[in-house]
Amino acid sequence: MTKDNWIYTYYQGIKNGKFTVGKWIELVYEYIIRGLEEKRFFYDGKKANEAIDWIEEHCYHTEGPLAPGKISLELWQKAFFSCIYGLVDKDGLRQFREIFLVVGRKNGKTKLASALGEYEFRSQEYGSRVFCIAPKLEQADLVYNDIWTMVTLDPEYQKLKEYCSEKNAQRLKIHDDSELPRHRQTDLAVPATNSNVKKIAFSAKKSDGFNPSLCICDEVASWEGDAGLKQYEVLKSGMGARPEGILLSCTTSGYINDSIYDELFKRATRFLLGDSKETKLLPFLYVIDDISKWNDINELRKSNPNLGVSVSVDYMLEEIAVAEGSLSKKSEFITKYANLKQNSSLAWIESSVIEAATGEQIDPEDFRGCYCVAGFDLSRTTDLTAATCVIEKNGELYVLAKFFLPSERIEEAQSLDGVPYGIYVQRGLLQPSGSNLIDYNDVFNWYRELVEEYEIYPLKVGYDRYSAAYLVQQMEAYGFHLDDVFQGYNLDPCIRELEGYLKDNKIHIGDNDLLKIHLYNSALKISTEKGKSKLVKIRPAAHIDGTAALLDAITVRQKWYGEIGEQLKNEGK
Repeated sequence: MTKDNWIYTYYQGIKNGKFTVGKWIELVYEYIIRGLEEKRFFYDGKKANEAIDWIEEHCYHTEGPLAPGKISLELWQKAFFSCIYGLVDKDGLRQFREIFLVVGRKNGKTKLASALGEYEFRSQEYGSRVFCIAPKLEQADLVYNDIWTMVTLDPEYQKLKEYCSEKNAQRLKIHDDSELPRHRQTDLAVPATNSNVKKIAFSAKKSDGFNPSLCICDEVASWEGDAGLKQYEVLKSGMGARPEGILLSCTTSGYINDSIYDELFKRATRFLLGDSKETKLLPFLYVIDDISKWNDINELRKSNPNLGVSVSVDYMLEEIAVAEGSLSKKSEFITKYANLKQNSSLAWIESSVIEAATGEQIDPEDFRGCYCVAGFDLSRTTDLTAATCVIEKNGELYVLAKFFLPSERIEEAQSLDGVPYGIYVQRGLLQPSGSNLIDYNDVFNWYRELVEEYEIYPLKVGYDRYSAAYLVQQMEAYGFHLDDVFQGYNLDPCIRELEGYLKDNKIHIGDNDLLKIHLYNSALKISTEKGKSKLVKIRPAAHIDGTAALLDAITVRQKWYGEIGEQLKNEGK
């Protein structure tokens, strides 16, 4: 182990149980260690330790019982700064430029951001530009003022200020003060290095043309939906001219839905599950794993890495006691201390699990004479429709899936979705259906073909209750037994069952790459109030029709298994 390599030290503490962390933190450090071992990026200890040493020498507590003492970084914080400054690419440039830190209340989040801001402002490149961003100036002020207070508490600044204020007999300054940091009306500045810190409120237009070396986006969970998303994208695009620019988003969890926080959290979890090609994003998600243990002090260590330091165990136990006696306080506690958003969305299935479910083409002929369950998701008449059946054989589940899309829309959809639908038509996974609207007779005929050509018999068929009534009537008239499925939080047990089959490698989708894409696109929206989850898209434009249809089938299988389970086993067939 390299001396003072805080990343390795922290990782070893995680693996040997010294530090209690959640699955997302363990995954991010496993990703980093694996990347170093595979030489996808490298560790520059000099850069990492220079940043840490400077921060511990020049940054100060500005409030609370530790003020005005120097900051002493905890190991998780040293590892955090080491990841930002010490991980470099083959050219020695910063590997990760988009940093997402989610950590519980009172864990020193704002202090970390301020320390990073002061370090970039006072010790980095000529022309450094630091921006503190928030929806309103008052909120941006928190980090901005903290940076300035830290500057004024530094003895180095105080000595330089005293030196620069010396005057001659004519009361004129006798020393150049251009290296002295100053608080001007619109910014903090060091004229000698042409560096400054600014606070700005949301304004996509005013943010255009900025060339930031560091953007601090504080409490992004409170950034309102569309405005927050647009502001974030403007800031991100503005960093293109800085090869080592940093976009730092730090926050506790929050309450606003469809916000930049939701977008970052979904991107982060998908990245950590190995389903993303991103190389510049580095998320640190300090959240609990088990919502049922929201009041367990050991589980809360996962969302509060500074427990016992900046937030005492006694304080946390008192907050737990208050939350246990009030539903509203419980909701607030889970959001701000357990760090679980009331309705948070996160990636669902790991890429390795999804890939393990794939294999050789599944031939319906191999299941002649078998019973099964089925499910279909009709979506809109101009969009993808999915139909599935799930067949059990020798204790394993096999999925047959067919997709339908209007023939006149295939080329357009291929361009919009970036999915090779034309190839999937050739492979028989996708069937052109109708011209501009899907002909639902094609869905019916696919199921009828399974029965009449392959003697595969769906005993129950799950469908979205909003499906076309005439298709339901047509299916029932043929003899299929249909059961409507409401896809909400009520399906949490079925989601967990499907997840279990996937993780145990008990379900197989063959070479159906379109269904595989839909599994990758699937996320879960978790309600901490209900303690349940429901199926959602990983991003607004993604398709999950195949997953929804598969879940419909699993739902009727679970619901009716007591009645039809023996037939579904297909023993001896």
